[in-house]
Amino acid sequence: MTTAQSGKLWMGPGTLEIPLELFALNRRRLVERVLPKSPGNAVIVLQGGNEVPFYDTDTTYNVFRQESYFMWAFGAIEPGCFGAIEVATGRTHLFVPHFPKSYAIWMGPLHSLQDFSNKYGIPEVHYADEIAAVLKKLDPTVLLTLKGTNSDSGLTAQEAVFDGIDKFKVNNTILFDEIADLRVFKTDLEIAVMKYVVETSSTAHRKVMRMAKAGKSEYQCESEFLHHCYGVGGCRHVSYTCICASHTNAAILHYGHAAAPNDRFIKDGELCLFDMGANYFGYAADITCTFPVSGKFTSDQKLIYEAVLTANLAVFEAAKPGVGWPDMHVLANRTLLEELKKGGLLKGDVDAMVTAGLGAIFQPHGLGHLLGLDVHDVGGYITGQPPRRQEPRGIEKLRTNRILQDRMGLTIEPGCYFVDILLDEALADPVQSQFLVPDVIKRFRNFGGVRIEDDVLITKNGAVNLTKVPRTVQEIEDWIAGKDNDKYN
Repeated sequence: MTTAQSGKLWMGPGTLEIPLELFALNRRRLVERVLPKSPGNAVIVLQGGNEVPFYDTDTTYNVFRQESYFMWAFGAIEPGCFGAIEVATGRTHLFVPHFPKSYAIWMGPLHSLQDFSNKYGIPEVHYADEIAAVLKKLDPTVLLTLKGTNSDSGLTAQEAVFDGIDKFKVNNTILFDEIADLRVFKTDLEIAVMKYVVETSSTAHRKVMRMAKAGKSEYQCESEFLHHCYGVGGCRHVSYTCICASHTNAAILHYGHAAAPNDRFIKDGELCLFDMGANYFGYAADITCTFPVSGKFTSDQKLIYEAVLTANLAVFEAAKPGVGWPDMHVLANRTLLEELKKGGLLKGDVDAMVTAGLGAIFQPHGLGHLLGLDVHDVGGYITGQPPRRQEPRGIEKLRTNRILQDRMGLTIEPGCYFVDILLDEALADPVQSQFLVPDVIKRFRNFGGVRIEDDVLITKNGAVNLTKVPRTVQEIEDWIAGKDNDKYN
């Protein structure tokens, strides 16, 4: 059991050691939050993830990654587990799969319950097929299970199900909002993991910026990123499918999927927009770098890049506790439109542009999102938080409407893209078209796009940028040229 040793999770020398106290602290926080709302002798029951078969074969999709709510509370990385927490006392129980002896032939040695207890620092470990019997001995008045809708995916959280659960009283309405809200606010131990995975991802991005050359494929750049994150950082997973977009592919927001699999070969003079983030024991990074493969920005590339960077920095300076995230989105849009006007692409009153929803033509996505155990982390829209806004146009795409608070992790990722169908729509709109300069807009057809995405932590004193990559035009050109080798260490 090599991923745990002496009270920590890690991937060996040179990688971050995650203390098991991280998960124990999360369980204590959850008990403190739920206790006042729990009827009688309540027991929280969470179900971990299961491996998913590849259609009708005996293989599974990729490498298993634990369900995030379960990982947050228990830190166990194996599939097929359950966990229970007695709310009144905080006593924790871990339930692990009960395998036959033949398991050892194909999957490795069978580990004892004590092995799992030592690995995860949880004294009470049982087999999963004993869960009903163990819970019956605890004599709970109610089992608190997890059920709720993820506001990003629209999917329902996996509610614990096991043989015999019908013998217990179950409440699935209390837990979801409480645990989702707790996950928004990171402990010092969680912040340390986030810093590590963001730094690992940053270093990988810097390597890719230097290896990406004309004639290389997008997937070769993706491979370089993956190799560093896993080979050096011990990150066996990435947090999402890598987006390695060159030239016009950069205007495809989620490029890299199976129908467009990072398979274009990069040509000289083009921009690359690479959105990639490693994942370390569930904790996610999400970084986007945009740079010229030649190592030098053209005048038009510099114009758009600096417009987006100005928007990014405006939000970074303004983001602090008490500020509404929708207001940050509007600030980013307004700043971008101001810069595009200075560059000759737009004309007229910028406030009127914002009201007309012109920002959504050039940035059709939200400013950013919560970040943590999921790349689009939970808690964006839950009971008690402001509802999703609809105006100005584009703000409905925001993945959270929350007021910023200390210990929130977020991305700041303004962008500017030249998408034909959106430009055509704006040019045909009697209100939006009055702000566009058609001849200049035509010049940027087939440009692609620019996105600059940083992973930040909100503190009492404002935002702290965890990302360590070159950002200004000069920094990028110097880095690709081989300068500033020690700047990011």
